[in-house]
Amino acid sequence: MAFHKDVLKIDPAAVTEELTAHLRRDVRQTLRRSGAVVGISGGVDSSVVLALCVRAFGPKRVVGVMMPEKDSSRDSLVLARKVADRFGVETVVEDMTGALVGFGCYARRDEAIKRTFPEYNPGYKAKITLPGNVLESDALNVFYLTIITPEGEERSKRLNPRDYLQIVAASNFKQRSRMAMLYYHAELRNYAVVGTPNKNEHDQGFFVKWGDGGYDVAPIRHLYKTQVYQLAEYLDVPLEIRQATPTTDTYPAHSSQEEFFFRLPFEVMDLLWYAQEHNVPVAEVAQVMGLTEEQVQRAFSDFERKRRTTAYLRTMPIECGDRPPRG
Repeated sequence: MAFHKDVLKIDPAAVTEELTAHLRRDVRQTLRRSGAVVGISGGVDSSVVLALCVRAFGPKRVVGVMMPEKDSSRDSLVLARKVADRFGVETVVEDMTGALVGFGCYARRDEAIKRTFPEYNPGYKAKITLPGNVLESDALNVFYLTIITPEGEERSKRLNPRDYLQIVAASNFKQRSRMAMLYYHAELRNYAVVGTPNKNEHDQGFFVKWGDGGYDVAPIRHLYKTQVYQLAEYLDVPLEIRQATPTTDTYPAHSSQEEFFFRLPFEVMDLLWYAQEHNVPVAEVAQVMGLTEEQVQRAFSDFERKRRTTAYLRTMPIECGDRPPRG
């Protein structure tokens, strides 16, 4: 197949029919479960998965679980309710703040933030970001901590490995706590937990192992983000959700997924990524996309680096007994 700018266009009706058939088979026959639980955040991925589950099982066998906590955007809950109303599913709201306080999520995170910015206090907001657009710079994936004062002033510093790891480890309690809650509601009803990660998130490692990376079935994990948007339009996901900028909704100062991790707009990244996966020559990619060969190679290198450094996230538990003992 020739490489061109429309290479990722899909037939959303046919894809929807295929995915709903897979969901029915996987959940009912393989897993022996009678419905689906979906964590809904107001984002396009969870909205599409919710819509697919409704088509597969009917609205009365689908539950949408909203799990806000004190750092969550107010818009997330509003949009999650909107998509649940659109598809007529039962909803449950679980405030995760208390559980996260119990885990020490906020205290452990803030301890590391204060080592970089001693003035940081509850009136401030913070987020982690990467360098800018990967096409414009070959800077490595070095993380920066940005704080925002109560007056709106932004200050940024490069994070050292110790503080970066502590902030991320503490923040990952959020995804892992939410997955535990989803399994409570699934087991309560003999339902399956249906995951929401897309291809971008899974293959490049933008998920938390045994957090949002833990589920029973993953209907859109093979789809690029731009293909998820095509499904969203076909499935009539509310326009506000389709037009909203995808965010991490993890840190007090909210950042986009592009700013936090991907470093490229999805419509550009997906085409470049497809080209790399299908061994399209760099010169051809550059010509089709109106980029320089150097820019294309920067993106390819960034994709490979992300896949390599996050490979452990996609590794299943290793059974030592599978290997014969020595001696």
